[in-house]
Amino acid sequence: MKKGGIELTKKIALLIFFLICTFTLTSCFFGGRIVYVGEEKAAKARIKEILSAIENKDKEAMKALFSKKALDEADDFDEGVEYLFDFFQGDLQSWEIDAWSSDESIERGKKSIMLRAWYIVTTDKEKYMFFVIDYIKDTMNPDNAGLYTLRVIKAEDEETEFGYWQDMVIPGIYKPDQ
Repeated sequence: MKKGGIELTKKIALLIFFLICTFTLTSCFFGGRIVYVGEEKAAKARIKEILSAIENKDKEAMKALFSKKALDEADDFDEGVEYLFDFFQGDLQSWEIDAWSSDESIERGKKSIMLRAWYIVTTDKEKYMFFVIDYIKDTMNPDNAGLYTLRVIKAEDEETEFGYWQDMVIPGIYKPDQ
């Protein structure tokens, strides 16, 4: 191979290396900020914990998932848990994340990450939609760390029971008005 060919090969290799590095470094940026890589992983872990508590009808495990702030602000958390355990019917078949988004606040070196996640959960009897607001990290207000909102509906009721996430922010477990 001629010297010019070697130089061209080196330039192409360098260009490819530069493009790979650029793609790798910028792929973690979203909307002008670095995306917390563990958000989707946190969403998956949280739904597994929620579903385990529901399947085992474990009130204490469910309560432990919620933040101190949510528990303090919820009207009647225990009633919400009872409602959820009665409402959710059947044996779990599958679940998937339908969508998720997050917000991050940083103030004086402290951080709060609010994760919003929508899930589709299927049992042998019913198909459900779950919506959660989960403060997966909050060093600004440690009492806020944990689940804040859990809304579980039948998938067929999505049009009437789900709306903008801002309208679904409630402390504790959603229980529709009777």
